Amino acid sequence: MNKCREITGVVLAGGRATRMGGKDKGLQELHGKPLWQHVADALQGEVKEIVISANRNIDTYQQSGYTVYQDTLAEFPGPLAGMLSVMQQSDSEWFVFCPCDTPFIPACLVERLIDQQQSAPVVWVYDGERDHPTITLINKTLISKLEDYLLSGERRVMVFMRQSGGHSVDFSDLTSAFINVNSTEDLQSLQEKR
Repeated sequence: MNKCREITGVVLAGGRATRMGGKDKGLQELHGKPLWQHVADALQGEVKEIVISANRNIDTYQQSGYTVYQDTLAEFPGPLAGMLSVMQQSDSEWFVFCPCDTPFIPACLVERLIDQQQSAPVVWVYDGERDHPTITLINKTLISKLEDYLLSGERRVMVFMRQSGGHSVDFSDLTSAFINVNSTEDLQSLQEKR
């Protein structure tokens, strides 16, 4: 677990949230707490520090006391741009990224990603049904590759990670921990269930 202490945990909250009517997804509340806070709380104690990647409502996110990084590329070009921006601006070597719409990530996330990393520069979650490439452990050495990839016009997260020598980590015992809150309907359904 000592290795966890060298990792920066990043809550990705910089997207457009088009399926949520353009509302800032990270600020939508689930059981009285913003979605981004659920993710930050789950990462707390697992990483050296927590930061937030956001492009709107910066003041609101900064009130949390966490450092907030904005995309260095214009026009919200996707999660890879948020990842790149944080890695460019932070001194850390390793980062665990989690989207703000995955409020139930497990406490074992960081430890299992590290244990299964096998010297790869990037690994991501596979929940037994699908890959979650934005829930990832990634090394800063991929910055220049990622810059080139985005400058070429590419945006596909999984393609970049596979090209970079990454692989998935099995979390099939915890499938429900990676539920995404993509819409207002999803959020309403979870409010009623849990």
